[in-house]
Amino acid sequence: MPLATHLRPKSLSEFVGQEKIIGAKSWLYQAIKNDNVPSLIFWGPPGSGKTTLAFIIAKETKAEFIQLSATSSGVKDLKKIVERAQEARRLGTKTILFIDEIHRWNKAQQDALLPQVENGTIILIGATTENPSFAVNGALLSRVKVVVLDSLATLDLETIIERAAKELKAKLSAEVRGLIAKLANGDARKALNLLESVVEHGGKITAALVKDIINKPNLLYDKDGEEHYNLISALHKSLRGGSADAAVYYLGRMIEAGEDPLYIARRLIRFASEDVGLANNSALMLATATYEACRHIGLPECSVNLAHCAIYLAKSPKSIVAYVAYQRVQKEIETSGNLPVPLYLRNAPTKLMKELDYGKNYKYTPVEDDSNQEYLPEKLKGKKFL
Repeated sequence: MPLATHLRPKSLSEFVGQEKIIGAKSWLYQAIKNDNVPSLIFWGPPGSGKTTLAFIIAKETKAEFIQLSATSSGVKDLKKIVERAQEARRLGTKTILFIDEIHRWNKAQQDALLPQVENGTIILIGATTENPSFAVNGALLSRVKVVVLDSLATLDLETIIERAAKELKAKLSAEVRGLIAKLANGDARKALNLLESVVEHGGKITAALVKDIINKPNLLYDKDGEEHYNLISALHKSLRGGSADAAVYYLGRMIEAGEDPLYIARRLIRFASEDVGLANNSALMLATATYEACRHIGLPECSVNLAHCAIYLAKSPKSIVAYVAYQRVQKEIETSGNLPVPLYLRNAPTKLMKELDYGKNYKYTPVEDDSNQEYLPEKLKGKKFL
């Protein structure tokens, strides 16, 4: 049995961390003690205690505990569980259904839970690393309470590591304990897995041994998940705010976690026109050149090209004239639709078009005064977008 599973806390008193949501004065703690736990969605990063808390709730409330993985189950499995839960309910026993990675269930599968949660046949506890606002159906979300778990603090991880070391009869220095906690990056499972690997290696446990086993920190990142959008948002806002230091930091977070450099380069090209715009036309040229540099040389070499561009964009003056003008144009088109182009602005490549006055009375700017010539459709005469 993996160490993380073997040492999983079996009671609230053994649980470490998440004081904000499971401390003695929290509503969840009181709900557990009063056997009045509603259906829940635990949202938090890996290794923050979502599954462990579900186990503890079932044990503390003496409910039957059934676990499903959303990656390998569906409505057929749910129907069997509902029948079992209905029978248990007749006998006076509650049923807690724990669905790990509930965001992987599709809309139809999630909808199948609604009546069972609504009538209390099951107490649903879902676990997800994805933002429930996007990953869970609104109808289901309205019937559960979302509980947000944070990455475990370093001190909490050190407590967990020390407890495990005693179980394994391993001696750890404060330096090694702190290093494992740091490398685990808020994930208790990673911390215990790393400790297990270090102990199994044999010999004296040193910081050098730990570093040899794990080459670099496992950074929290999912290219399709919320942290992806959190970091690109932070990068964009840092550039907009003129903070080159913060921009390079968030850029580095994305690159070191394995983000596609071309994705970052595309975002910098967009920023060059959206936020820098007419205040510095060279920004767009540098951003497009950066994209080409990333395309030709790739990582790790192109990381400095991206940093170069990010710093330049952060330090550049800003203008959103082009961005706002186009937004106003979009709104106008949505309102007024396909307004006809004035006849004198139309091209007349055929005899029929000329007979229909296409191009008639057009003032050729290089040789004629066009000061009275209107270029917008008649209904938009005099309209300003800039």
